[in-house]
Amino acid sequence: MTVMLDARALEGVLSMRDAIDLLEEMSRHEAQGRTFISPRLNTTFDGGWMRMMFGADYEAGYASTKAYHLVEGAGVRYVVSLYRLKDGELLAVMDGRLITDLRTGGASGVVARKVTVDGPVSVGLIGSGHQSRMQLESLAAVYKVESAAVFSPTEANRDAFAREMTARMGFPVTAAASAEAAVRGHAVVVAATSSRSSEPVLRGAWLERCRLLCAVGSTRPQSVEVDADSFRGAALVVVDSERAVEEAGDLQQAVKQGAASPEKQTTLARLVAGRTAVPASGRIVFKSVGSALQDLALAAHYYEKLGASARARLDSLASLKRPVSAAR
Repeated sequence: MTVMLDARALEGVLSMRDAIDLLEEMSRHEAQGRTFISPRLNTTFDGGWMRMMFGADYEAGYASTKAYHLVEGAGVRYVVSLYRLKDGELLAVMDGRLITDLRTGGASGVVARKVTVDGPVSVGLIGSGHQSRMQLESLAAVYKVESAAVFSPTEANRDAFAREMTARMGFPVTAAASAEAAVRGHAVVVAATSSRSSEPVLRGAWLERCRLLCAVGSTRPQSVEVDADSFRGAALVVVDSERAVEEAGDLQQAVKQGAASPEKQTTLARLVAGRTAVPASGRIVFKSVGSALQDLALAAHYYEKLGASARARLDSLASLKRPVSAAR
């Protein structure tokens, strides 16, 4: 019986460290050639767009799809479907918003585990939405973060982010008046914006002390979140999908300008498997576009944690709806 798991059912079930662990394990399966992902389907319609993804983890025994769409004025909605590979049964349909946020943050945590940062760790963030919150939580799960700064174009949003995350994380988070002020001087920098512009919101000239840059917001060919110099100054560029250059405009631009040559790039799977050594110094850039395997890794664990109890509730409801036989 297929179970339905809404956003409320998923809240609080997985910690950020759980997510990082699950994504790291999935990356090992990918490095072993025990996974499959399909090209992303992108389509538009009047007033919105739809994207669909599919992935299979043969080692874990699951496959999943994610469909997410935007309707102008209503925002983005996500649905993840989980299947058992041995018989194709649809096991669960889940709200995908938290899965998407958690796996994007967790992927940065996987990279951070491989990138040492000397001295006190401070984080500069551009963007004050769900993704920035998850990024900061993920980085703090790996590093001993002492402070953070955030910028977003709307002053009220960045001020609210600073107050909320200071209370949640236990270290000071301050609102910055510009993107440059938010990232200059920080060892770890995050770009997690909703910008669709071809004009970058982060520039490499601001990253003179940056050891790890996580660029996670731009996943569209027409969008440029970080400029080519951000990649040009990197000792290593890590991508979470071999198709990243097909999907991310900022990475496409960097490749065209010779700032992110194939020789300088590696995948998250190769990094986790130890096939790529992380330079002891210099900037590491993580360019994330997300993958169906990341969604699958979390969805499978949610199902294993919640599936039995959800099925029991469905069985109980079904029994209540059965007609009672007439007395004789």
